Amino acid sequence: MATFVSRMIGAAKLDTATFEEVEADKSALGQAMLVVVLSSLAAGIGNVVRQGGLGLIVGIIAGLLGWLLWAWLTYFIGTKILPDVATEADLGQLLRVTGFSASPGLLRIFGAVPLLGPVIFFITAVWMLVAFVIAVRQALDYRSTWRAVAVCLIGWVVYLVFFAVFTIIFGGLPPEMITS
Repeated sequence: MATFVSRMIGAAKLDTATFEEVEADKSALGQAMLVVVLSSLAAGIGNVVRQGGLGLIVGIIAGLLGWLLWAWLTYFIGTKILPDVATEADLGQLLRVTGFSASPGLLRIFGAVPLLGPVIFFITAVWMLVAFVIAVRQALDYRSTWRAVAVCLIGWVVYLVFFAVFTIIFGGLPPEMITS
């Protein structure tokens, strides 16, 4: 069995075998959650200069809630609305693989670097999105990456509505919430 760190590196490298391993390991849910927490923590630290300590706490909570919501939406859309003929998955599989797809987010800790911070956040956001799509493709046993993209895009739109409501309720949208 691979170590936690090697799984994070494999997920960041977009290695499909790593996502397959995490999908199959029912004990990896805690690890996946830890990846999301660490990624959100890194984003909060990267943003602490702009947002202060409250942004750090809100970012971690929002990161976890956002991950749970997006993973559940992806599961529902991918298995009930747009399944492939080979699709056979449960919510735990989606939570595990999508949690590890947040691995590149650890680099967001460098978001506090002047001038480079926004670039780092953008690059890691795109990287995490690509990892999320690959994770979904593997977990839902899709033959087409485009189907995974469609499922992720539909879920992402609903996810954005969730964050719009969050913004209205809490009066601000931390950048790490968009990329968690």
